[in-house]
Amino acid sequence: MSTVAPAEPAPARETGPLLSVDKLVVDYPGKGRGRPPVRVLKGVSVDVHPGETLGLVGESGSGKTTLGRAILGLAPVTGGTIGFGGRDISALGRKERRALSDDIQVVFQDPYTSLNPALTVGDILTEPLLVTGASDADAGRRVRELLDQVRLPADAGERLPREFSGGQRQRIAIARALTRAPKIIVCDEPVSALDLSTQARILDLFIEIQERTGVAYLFITHDLSVVRHISHRVAVLYRGEIVETGEASAVTTAPEHPYTRRLLLAAPVPDPARQAERRAARLEFAARQQAGAPTDGLSGTPAADEPTS
Repeated sequence: MSTVAPAEPAPARETGPLLSVDKLVVDYPGKGRGRPPVRVLKGVSVDVHPGETLGLVGESGSGKTTLGRAILGLAPVTGGTIGFGGRDISALGRKERRALSDDIQVVFQDPYTSLNPALTVGDILTEPLLVTGASDADAGRRVRELLDQVRLPADAGERLPREFSGGQRQRIAIARALTRAPKIIVCDEPVSALDLSTQARILDLFIEIQERTGVAYLFITHDLSVVRHISHRVAVLYRGEIVETGEASAVTTAPEHPYTRRLLLAAPVPDPARQAERRAARLEFAARQQAGAPTDGLSGTPAADEPTS
C-alpha cells in the first residue's frame, strides 16, 4: 500500500452534510453487577457529505467500530444526535430503521462470516430486492448488474460463498450493500482481513463504484495508508474522542496531533532501513510522551524521497 496515490479531491459541497454526528455519546453496561457503565464515545462529532469518503482511523479500542454501529442502529445512543438527510435517526424504531436501510448500508470486516453460507450468491443478492417487492425478473437483472459492477462472472450467482476467495467474498458483500442503491455505506475495516495485493484491488473497486454512483463512505480502519488511498477527509479517533480532522493528504503526511503522528510512525514502509528508523523514532516518541517531554520534533513525516505509507 505504500506507493499508491492519495484519493482524488473531495466533491464540491453544494449542499449540507448527508450524515451529521453531533456530540455523540455511547455507553456500554459495565461488566459485573454494580459496575458503572463504560463510556466508549465521548461527544464525537463528524460529518459526511454526499459523494465523499470520510476515513475514520484509530487503534483497536478507540471506539471507531462503535461509531459505525451507532449509525447503523446497532449500538445504544446515550447522548448527542445522529442526523441523516436533515433527520434525527438516533432513536428510530425497528420499522423506521428497516426503511432507512435503503439509504444506509454496511460492509463488514470479515467476508467469511458476513455471508450466509447456506445461500447461493444469487439468493444473497436477490433477498433484499424481493423483500421490497421487486419481481423475480427485475431482481435477476439487478443481480447480474451487481455482479458486473464488482467484477465477478455472471455464473457467480449460482455458487456458494465458500467457493470464492476472501477478496471475491468481499466483492459479494459490496454487491449486497449496493442492491438498493444506498446513499452511504459504512465500511468497517473491509480490507483488513485481505492480503496487500487484494486490498489494493478492493480499494480501487470502492473508488470506482463511488465515481460511478456517487455513494458516500464512512471508511473505518486502523491503517493510515488505506485512509490516504481512499479518503477525501480523515477523522482520527483516540479513546472515544476525535483528536484531529482534515484533508486526507494533510493528515496522513503532516499530522498535527501526537497520537496521529504515532499512528503514522507505526505504518510500515517497504525499505527495511527506513522501517528500522521509523521503529526507533516510534519508540523514542513513546518514551518522550511517557516522560512528558516535547514531541514536536518527531512528526513522523516521510522524507521527500520516501513513499508515503
